[in-house]
Amino acid sequence: MSDQDLAGALGLTIFCAPARYVQGRHATQALGYELKKLGLDGPLLIIACRSARRHLEDVWAKTLGNLDISYDILDFGGECSDAEIERGREEALRVGARTLVGAGGGKVLDTARAVAAALELPVVCCPTTAASDAPCSALSVIYSPEGVFERCLFYRRNPDLVLVDTWVIAKAPVRTLIAGMGDALATYFEADAAGRACRPNQVGGLSTLAAQNLARLCYETLLKDGVEAVAAAREGVVTPALERIVEANTLLSGLGFESGGLAVAHSVHNGLTQAPETHDRLHGEKVAFGTLVQLVLEGREAALVDEVLGFLWAVGLPMTLLGLGLETLSVAQAEAIAQRALAPGETAHNEPFVVTLEALRDALFAADAIGRAYTARVECESSIKPALKAESPR
Repeated sequence: MSDQDLAGALGLTIFCAPARYVQGRHATQALGYELKKLGLDGPLLIIACRSARRHLEDVWAKTLGNLDISYDILDFGGECSDAEIERGREEALRVGARTLVGAGGGKVLDTARAVAAALELPVVCCPTTAASDAPCSALSVIYSPEGVFERCLFYRRNPDLVLVDTWVIAKAPVRTLIAGMGDALATYFEADAAGRACRPNQVGGLSTLAAQNLARLCYETLLKDGVEAVAAAREGVVTPALERIVEANTLLSGLGFESGGLAVAHSVHNGLTQAPETHDRLHGEKVAFGTLVQLVLEGREAALVDEVLGFLWAVGLPMTLLGLGLETLSVAQAEAIAQRALAPGETAHNEPFVVTLEALRDALFAADAIGRAYTARVECESSIKPALKAESPR
């Protein structure tokens, strides 16, 4: 019996988290100090995307050089695939790495975690965007070289250190922060569904009160600070609202999804990767629409659905299939997406009812219709108000 099967059989609750989480403006300057504090040493292998090197290479030289921590940098190849993981493993062996560091977006961090797990080495995650809740997790999402979802790899432990430099994140494309909010949006609703269904979370146990409440706080933070954080990101500046949204996207969502559980929203994302038209859309953008599909499938009250639609509209997340690049969707295509979302082991089965292919297919079309109707309504109201103002007496 596996550890997860044993936890399920005993009805155990399980909560997991990274060993240490550090966030703030210019946090990278403390990387060497934080490594030493945790007893982590070089040689390091830093797997980095181009933007991470551009913004941080000089900072690494100083913070690591001052503490005599040796390191090498491997440029990320662009996709968290089996081939890229093997390339990282070979490079880590070549340089004699004792610690892996991932610096970049979610796929960079997933690759670094996979390499570290393969070599049984500690891993540090330094996200340069707040585009997903990947940094804190003990899993990697594996894609084909073409970007099609293949599977998840689960690890024995979470990262040893997650270090989030909000100065760097403020310089990232605004779209990435918005996509991270789309990913985080699903956290509360998926954890709630898995909890009501008494389904296991991502580490095989039942959800704790801590996970459920962190997931709820994540949602409340998005509603409260999302719009203001987007405004700050558009200016490339760090504000308290931006700090709170980065924490929501990264820490609250990370703890909430892994220890709370996933449901339909992420399964719909996985299904949507089957459509080539969606491959240029970010993970969180597809998850945002998947959240709307989940709410429709669950028959949630209109006021809640309207609240979610209002948030999607306010921050600029897609709420229609067209927003994901799908100008048309046939019944056959919708069924293919639903079938992939309902594959054995998918988290769509964590709902407190049986999700059928027909019901999920119909929810895809219904969510799109609701999103289109909301968009038309808001655009109509926006065009009417200026006209009324112009016609009103002085």
